[in-house]
Amino acid sequence: MVAMATRKVTVSLDDGVLAFAEQAAKAHGVSVSAWLSRAARREAVRTGFRVPDLVGHRRAAEEAASRDEAELAAALEDLRAQG
Repeated sequence: MVAMATRKVTVSLDDGVLAFAEQAAKAHGVSVSAWLSRAARREAVRTGFRVPDLVGHRRAAEEAASRDEAELAAALEDLRAQG
């Protein structure tokens, strides 16, 4: 997998969204930042956003998003099984 550089940014979220992100991140054992990054990548790929694949970044992001989608589907299935 291609290592991706990170940048620190400021994001404003309403209280409900932040609470949901914090709970979801905790449930997945990752930081809120990592959870939001995955969610943003997954949504960008899902909605068809494309960037030039200059050094394999797009492919790596799409592969990571696919793994994220599979993880999300498994978590939803677990939730349904719990009732």
